[in-house]
Amino acid sequence: QIRLVETGGALVQAGGSLTLSCTASGSPGSISSISSMAWYREAPGKQRVLVASLNRDGIPDYLESVKGRFTLSRDKNTLKLQMNNLKPEDTARYCCTALVPWEAPYWGQGTHVTVSS
Repeated sequence: QIRLVETGGALVQAGGSLTLSCTASGSPGSISSISSMAWYREAPGKQRVLVASLNRDGIPDYLESVKGRFTLSRDKNTLKLQMNNLKPEDTARYCCTALVPWEAPYWGQGTHVTVSS
């Protein structure tokens, strides 16, 4: 079992920056079995979309609209999303997920980001 806890969401003005963190906890064996981690976001009335993902080799991938503004990194059991030049359309609940082979995806509860214009 893996537990994911997201932090860092806040109200920020357009053009501002935030860093979201997702910390995974569980047995050492379960943490090391994570094959990839990612951030999704869900805006009110819209479908959840993949914002950024990091595979086991540490290679990131980004939603087109956040490229150049968001940076994903992982330090041991913490996945961080550095978000710069935030825009009102980035407003959403951001959720972290972790994938383990042969298991259902693990999800955190999410953290809210609100960008005011």
